[in-house]
Formats: sequence, structure tokens, C-alpha cells
Amino acid sequence: MATQNFGLRGLRAVASAGVGLAAGAAVALAAQRPALHALRTRIEHLEEAAQTQRQTNFAHQQRLHWELLSKAMDDPDLAEVLDAYNGTVPPRKQRQFLFANALYTNALCYYRMGNVTREEFFGFARSMLQIPIFREYWYATRPHRATLIGTSDEAKLGRMVDELLVQLEETDIDEWWVVGEPPTE
Repeated sequence: MATQNFGLRGLRAVASAGVGLAAGAAVALAAQRPALHALRTRIEHLEEAAQTQRQTNFAHQQRLHWELLSKAMDDPDLAEVLDAYNGTVPPRKQRQFLFANALYTNALCYYRMGNVTREEFFGFARSMLQIPIFREYWYATRPHRATLIGTSDEAKLGRMVDELLVQLEETDIDEWWVVGEPPTE
């Protein structure tokens, strides 16, 4: 009898200790909850700040790109540095291509920054493809786009413009603004 009595007392003691341990863990967890919430809030704030900085850097890079292209458009000697056509494009046309590139890159950056939707970018491309110089630029730069990483925004949008150009060339209607199916996001 004494052994059975001791066994029950031992189980009660272990159970009581377990309950005490669980209660202590609950109290400790409750005490840490505000600290965890503060850490989560801080991490979210840092992530937002990092995103803002990336967008600022991206906008700054876009501005530098424009400044460099502007210099090349204004100075034929500098434009030679950007001659990606192996001398097959006359200097005047090359400066026009540089400007077409600046327009396209600007729209691409607006898309990446979230300032225009994919559908709006499509509309921009559809209107730009009505300009013979832009079409010529687009054809001349096809090998350049072939070097892009296939999953990049630039490659995907480039393929979208390529498909649109084919559709525009195959259509026999004068209403170019209805050609092609705008993408859904």
C-alpha cells in the first residue's frame, strides 16, 4: 500500500510541476509578444525603406541613362561609342535610334516603377510602332533583345512588342489602335 500511495503522490507532483512549467512558459510568451510585434513592425519598416531606396536608385539611373543618351544624340563623336550596328546605320539615323531607345527605355522604367500598367505599356508600344523610325529601330535591335534573360521584365515586354508588331504588319485595317489584344495583368 505504501508503494502505491507514493506512486500517486509522485504523479501528482510531476503533474503539478508540468502545469507550473506550462504556466511559466505562457507568462514568458505573453511578456515577449510586444517585443516580437515591435520587431515585426521594424522589419516591415526596413523593407519599405529598402523598396523606396530601390525606386529612388532606379529613377536616378533612368535620369543618368537619359543624360548619356542626350550627349550621344548631340555629339556624333560620342554617338560612335554607342554604335551597336557595326557602322551599318548612318550617324543621323543612329541618333534617331538613340532617341527611340530613350523613349522605349523610359516607358519600360515607368512600367517597372509601377507608374503604368502592362496594358498602358502595350498601348504605348502600339502607338510607337506606327512611327517608321521606331519600327526600324525595333528591327535593328532585335539581336540585342535576344541576349536578355528570358524571364526579365524587359525580355517579356520585348516579346509582347514583337508579337504586336507582327499583328500590326499582318492586319489590313487602318484602325491600328484596335490591333492586338491588350495583356491582362
